[in-house]
Amino acid sequence: SPDSRMRDTLERRGIPVGGAARKISPGDFRDFDLILTMDDFNRQEVLAAAPDAEARTKVYPFTDFCENHEAEEVPDPYYGGPSGFELVADLIEDGCQGLLAHIEKELA
Repeated sequence: SPDSRMRDTLERRGIPVGGAARKISPGDFRDFDLILTMDDFNRQEVLAAAPDAEARTKVYPFTDFCENHEAEEVPDPYYGGPSGFELVADLIEDGCQGLLAHIEKELA
């Protein structure tokens, strides 16, 4: 489960925290249109698990959907102070808004 500091930061913004991290499975490449990764290490791991080139086209850095922040990846805030958790929350909000806009455009 998420670090309590991250959970508190997100909940203060009205962002629900649920779910659990898990390893990517082969079926994920079949079942999902987009597979988002938070950092480059995870992206490389997911790309390596992809069964073929077509599956790799579904993998994107989450920050590709950020419209108001320039970031290559979502940093790990756990060893820093409160400002690190606020930055991650900013990136999550920004990326989710951009992701929603992307999905709405694709479905239009």
